[in-house]
Amino acid sequence: MSRAEKSSGSASRRQLLQAGLFGAVGIASAAVVPEVMAKSLKGDVVNDIKILNNALFYEHQAIWAYGFAAGKLTDSNVGKAVLAIALANQTDHKAHRDLLTGVVKQLGGMPVASKTEYLKTVTPYIEKGEGNLDSDVNIAKLALALEVDAAIAYGREVAKLKNPDLVTAGASIGSTEASHATVIRAAFQSLGVNLNVIPASFVSKDTRDAWIIKV
Repeated sequence: MSRAEKSSGSASRRQLLQAGLFGAVGIASAAVVPEVMAKSLKGDVVNDIKILNNALFYEHQAIWAYGFAAGKLTDSNVGKAVLAIALANQTDHKAHRDLLTGVVKQLGGMPVASKTEYLKTVTPYIEKGEGNLDSDVNIAKLALALEVDAAIAYGREVAKLKNPDLVTAGASIGSTEASHATVIRAAFQSLGVNLNVIPASFVSKDTRDAWIIKV
């Protein structure tokens, strides 16, 4: 795939996400978002800002994790394949971050800031054997676990949003996180690992173990 095609693909994902998060509330211009949102959310705006900020925290974490892990990948064919997936997924997370930041601001809230590092939040995954930073394959397993949990979190948290349009938009982002997990599992299959790319009909707390690949 050429650079132009990759750029076009990333742009398309960003456009779809923008349509989901802003277009879903019927807004033609970002300048009018505060007024429209204020009317639809009323007293529930604080609730929605909190939930969106929770999602934003994990987008910051994912962006950091992919950047941190990328520096530990080898120059082997496997390492290059993992890097290509990581960069594509990171691009989506940056698009999520930017849109969530914009919506929180337009709702009158203060977007949660990115930390310099999130190693403490990643360490529990390593301790449970759900990936590591010691090899290309284990880095991919770690990324898979993070993406599965992101998909589960969006599915759980968006249901708590009070604005139906934001529920729909948040669900669309959650489906992207699930697609990230699917792409990573497909990469393992292409490397000869005997597994189903989609191991369960749902991505949920109950099916989490089926999606994770242990070290």
